[in-house]
Amino acid sequence: MIIMRIVIIAPVLSLLFVFYLVYHNLNAQNISNSTLTNPNGTDTSTGNSKIAQQSRTNSSDKLVVVSSFFPIDEFVKKIGRGAVQSSVLIPVGVEPHDFEPTINQIQALNSADVLVYNDFGLENWIQKINVINKINASKGLNASYIDKRNMTLDPHVWLDPLLAKKQVENIRDGLMMIDPNHKDTYFENAKSFLIELDRLDKTIRSELESCKKSDFISFHNSFSYFAKTYGVTQHSISGSAPEVEITPTRLTEIIDLAKKLGLSVIYSEELVDPRYALVIAQEIPNGKVLPLSPIEGITRNEQNSGIGYVDKMNENIRNLAVGLECNQ
Repeated sequence: MIIMRIVIIAPVLSLLFVFYLVYHNLNAQNISNSTLTNPNGTDTSTGNSKIAQQSRTNSSDKLVVVSSFFPIDEFVKKIGRGAVQSSVLIPVGVEPHDFEPTINQIQALNSADVLVYNDFGLENWIQKINVINKINASKGLNASYIDKRNMTLDPHVWLDPLLAKKQVENIRDGLMMIDPNHKDTYFENAKSFLIELDRLDKTIRSELESCKKSDFISFHNSFSYFAKTYGVTQHSISGSAPEVEITPTRLTEIIDLAKKLGLSVIYSEELVDPRYALVIAQEIPNGKVLPLSPIEGITRNEQNSGIGYVDKMNENIRNLAVGLECNQ
């Protein structure tokens, strides 16, 4: 009888031991951090990621990283270089404000190791993505409101190089936690890029320090952070998003504003129809249209030419200096 009890109890004890190990491992994963979020939006840690559990024992393995759109992808590539396999979700030439991923794109994205995104409402589809590691590049930044009545946020933090530095640091820290085998690579690459962003900030301050004007008219309200940092005033044709319908009344208002401020340059964007800007320019003295990019994306030709974030920012500064009548 005793032998029979032992035979019956032994498998039960083994099963309970297995349950204990599973329970212990699950509880050990409940650690939080400030950069990574899981698909439900709650804080998780490196210890909670499949990648961290595997410890990426093969140091030659590349982290598969998908970025939501161009500037974030640019930052990831600067930080990751040879340590990551980087791609961008929103295709070249597509305006991100009205982008919505297809089911096939979502399914393909779910196989990635990491999704890096901007936040502040630009990627309103983010909760549909079930990637276990998400890096919020804007973690810890204070958002500005375009319209406090409907709580519309300005997502364009990357247009301020000082805020872009914080995004780079967030991405760096996230990648270092997820992929500790390459943490030195991520740190050193980010350090070099942060120095480059410091130089960009100094260039902007130098170029805009002796301008006759401080007002400019962008196509949509994308330079709130930039304007605050560098002491200029933004007005926009279309408001919070480039796809907003522009009425004849609005065109008349912008024409009158440009005349009142004595502006001769109207700015357009590379991913939107320039006809509205051209109509306004034709109605003001010596009017002309120049590009002022929100750097939400690049054209196919720019991609083929290797144009990057800093190149686009320098082009913006040159064109903005014309409209603000700087160094004249």
